[in-house]
Amino acid sequence: MIDREAVRSNANYLREVRPIDPEEICEYIEGQPHPAVVKQTLREEAFSLELVERADGTFVPVEKRPLEQRNWNPKTFPDTYSFALEDQLVGRYGANWHRGESGRKLRESISQLKEDYFAGAPVEYDETAALGYAIYHLPDYYATMGYVLDSLAEGGLLGRTLRVLDVGAGSGGPGLGLHDYLYGMPETDDFDPEAALVEYHAIEPSASADVLEAMLDETVRNFRPTIHQTTVESYLAAEPTEPFDLICFGNVLNELEDPVSVVTESLELLADDGTILALEPADLETATGLRTIERAVAPPESEVTIYAPTLRLWEAKTPDDRGWSFDLREDLAVPPFQKRLDNGHSADEDDTEPGTFINVDVQFAYSLLRIDGERRYPFRATRARYAPMESMGEHVTERINLLAVKLSHNLSEGGNSLFLIGDGSQQTDHYAVLTKESGLNRDLADAPYGAVLAFENVLVLWNDDNEAYNLVVDSETVVESLSGH
Repeated sequence: MIDREAVRSNANYLREVRPIDPEEICEYIEGQPHPAVVKQTLREEAFSLELVERADGTFVPVEKRPLEQRNWNPKTFPDTYSFALEDQLVGRYGANWHRGESGRKLRESISQLKEDYFAGAPVEYDETAALGYAIYHLPDYYATMGYVLDSLAEGGLLGRTLRVLDVGAGSGGPGLGLHDYLYGMPETDDFDPEAALVEYHAIEPSASADVLEAMLDETVRNFRPTIHQTTVESYLAAEPTEPFDLICFGNVLNELEDPVSVVTESLELLADDGTILALEPADLETATGLRTIERAVAPPESEVTIYAPTLRLWEAKTPDDRGWSFDLREDLAVPPFQKRLDNGHSADEDDTEPGTFINVDVQFAYSLLRIDGERRYPFRATRARYAPMESMGEHVTERINLLAVKLSHNLSEGGNSLFLIGDGSQQTDHYAVLTKESGLNRDLADAPYGAVLAFENVLVLWNDDNEAYNLVVDSETVVESLSGH
């Protein structure tokens, strides 16, 4: 058995001098073990030593500085992962997997998954359903993950040495998005397999674990995955001891029996400067369900802070509106495997509507939670300058000043632009209605989702039809984005 402490000692000495070469170290270890044994030991100890492995087989310290913001904006789902998924489909069903009986079963499985999801019924995953789910959801979940990580990297809060717990990892969309955000997309100029060191733990109890394993085979050597084919409840009951820098819940909280308890227990596993990242689809039930969980886990008196996007701008306040807030980004190009499945139906199938099995929309609700008090933007409102939304009923027909977070893209289907806003004290929905755009209020339309906006001289009206407040932004109103663009 190799002397691990001797390997560690030599590595710690050499790290400040030159790249650590297993062939060199073996000469200083009792018994002179084979270099391959030394290399494997270094791989196993890499995370505690904070070493990344290079293509030439040597090891060097991972960079200490946080990862820079990538301004993530993928146009396509990477070919590397597309080919890996199609390899699984061909291996299971043959080259014409999208046609005949196999294509029909895959389409039926996607249709059933969608039907069960919208009915709130339990979703069951056999091998066919797992592959169908991957075809339909891998691209959008992949893109979504990077967009949310962008806000962490923006604040310098995404380290290069990460222990990650991915709860409900599915077929790998969030995990691959994390991988490419850290290392760069494969076959691009910014791809750097030494950019980070990741110990990635995926919890996936269903048949999707097999798909996940194959997809993770495409990751770099410094992204070290372990799949736990168990439930999150069982995993937590085993009382893992090492803290995690990032705990992800990717489109899974809506499927748990008691999501509030699971998130609360997961907070015990979070590093002091770590983040819980929760994602859900943008539809009403799951998006508002995420806000219900968020509000239960992070009440005003707790140590849990909402980092983004639904900032609490007033101390000791909590909202009680619907919370239907979601981000919306550019559609992806249609990946070949979706196009093949969509075009592969036969004349006697019911689901012949073109586009039924195409899913490239990128719209999502998310929540980032921390326990160190960090918030994406530090702004706080005071009554000396602003009116809180909880008392908006006192100001109907008046013009007021307001501090709020932009919580939607333009929701109007025609006419005046309409944006959901909130300040963390609102008890019902509030919408900023842009009736007259000017240079003084253009920030309302131009600012990104999650931006903090200061409104000056905005008119308050009550909308009986929607049971919501309309904050009318006209030529007399000034809107300034305090968090930039």
